[in-house]
Amino acid sequence: MESNMLKPNEICDAAVGAGCTKAGLNISQQAILGTLAGAFIAVGGVVSAVVSHSITNVGLAKFAGGAVFPVGLMLVVICGAELFTGNCLMVVPLAGGEIDFESMIKNWIVVYIFNFVGSVLVAFLVFEGGVFGLSSGKLGGTVIKVASTKAALPFGTAFCSGIMCNFLVCLAVWGAFAAKDVVGKVMIIWFPIMTFVTCGFEHCVANMYFLMAGIFAKSNPSFVAASGLSQDKIISGMGVVHNLIPVTLGNIVGGAVLVAMSYFIVYKHHRAYEKKSIAYK
Repeated sequence: MESNMLKPNEICDAAVGAGCTKAGLNISQQAILGTLAGAFIAVGGVVSAVVSHSITNVGLAKFAGGAVFPVGLMLVVICGAELFTGNCLMVVPLAGGEIDFESMIKNWIVVYIFNFVGSVLVAFLVFEGGVFGLSSGKLGGTVIKVASTKAALPFGTAFCSGIMCNFLVCLAVWGAFAAKDVVGKVMIIWFPIMTFVTCGFEHCVANMYFLMAGIFAKSNPSFVAASGLSQDKIISGMGVVHNLIPVTLGNIVGGAVLVAMSYFIVYKHHRAYEKKSIAYK
């Protein structure tokens, strides 16, 4: 009877194939799929805030938000889109010589830019659509507080949190390669993503939404009042950059090094080494 999931070494082969496909996309394909991915992740951010903003128990609020946020990555994986953090796994085919460094970097840059475009688009539409007015503006206040807290994180904290985040995100994507049906993909995506959101780890694409949502929300005086923050504590444009740089770097380490390179060494590098050893003997 055929297994409904791939073995670990077969997952690595699937990751190589997926990475080669991504590297072969033209700029317009990367731009469109990147915009969609940014929008999908932002949708997860929206519903996460809506569900959790009025829950007073901190742990329960984090879990409630974490329980619904995974819809974003589910849409990315199942419907098809280009997400920067997941594309850190392209290091696997790069290390194996299947794609070149230039192709990978071009993909990362284009996808990152258009992930931002998709995230900002959703943040704008949600703001203009009146969603932040929920609970008499309490949601808008929460959006500002979340964004301002993220913008104020020290570099080292944001970097380390970014490592842990994309370690879990890339494990979710890696696990999704294993599943041969939609239900299996949904299940393996849900647990790691729920974990990272509940723990409060930093994801650069999700933060593109959260930070820009805060920028939009602060233009409404009632939301600012609901946030309870003084003017000097509220997020600024530079706060977006202050957060995204260390978080992005941490995400690259968590995905490209901890996940991609670890599995490449175990299932690809050693296999190639063994073949060379046999040929030599």
